[in-house]
Amino acid sequence: MSRIGKSPVAIPDGVTVEVNDNVVTVKGKLGELTQEVSDVSVKVEEGNVVLERPSDAKDHRAKHGLYRALINNMVQGVSTGWTKELELVGVGYRASNQGNKLDLAIGFSHNIVMDIAPEVKVETVSEKGKNPIVKLTSHDKQLVGQVAAKIRSFRKPEPYKGKGIKFVGEIIRRKAGKSA
Repeated sequence: MSRIGKSPVAIPDGVTVEVNDNVVTVKGKLGELTQEVSDVSVKVEEGNVVLERPSDAKDHRAKHGLYRALINNMVQGVSTGWTKELELVGVGYRASNQGNKLDLAIGFSHNIVMDIAPEVKVETVSEKGKNPIVKLTSHDKQLVGQVAAKIRSFRKPEPYKGKGIKFVGEIIRRKAGKSA
């Protein structure tokens, strides 16, 4: 039995979960998310979402834990939200935002201007003497991660000086460089 799949998902106050024809809809104060579910039965009972698989086939076992985790992320997203923070490490690296347009100066000849999805809120923090930080917030965990990965892909951290865009708390493996 899947350890993750067999544990029920608790539904907090202010969140509603509906199941219609293999489509799970979760509504909360921050928004609404839907997920199509296959090979697993989903039931809402006594303030919990319970998932059961029809057999012990390999495909059913794999999807049991997957859909439980996805539904848990949806419930947590519409109730509290998800946040990713990116840190720009490098001399002269700057970040600013105008609404949902993110403007990055990260060492190229021109600034990178990126339109962020409307579901994701962008905030930039620039303090003197500290690296600029870009905060991404949304109710959709997958979308926040995808936008953060796209921003990081513009200038990945390099192993010699550690310059680039990294997640806050990420540890960069450093190399020694050449010895004279």
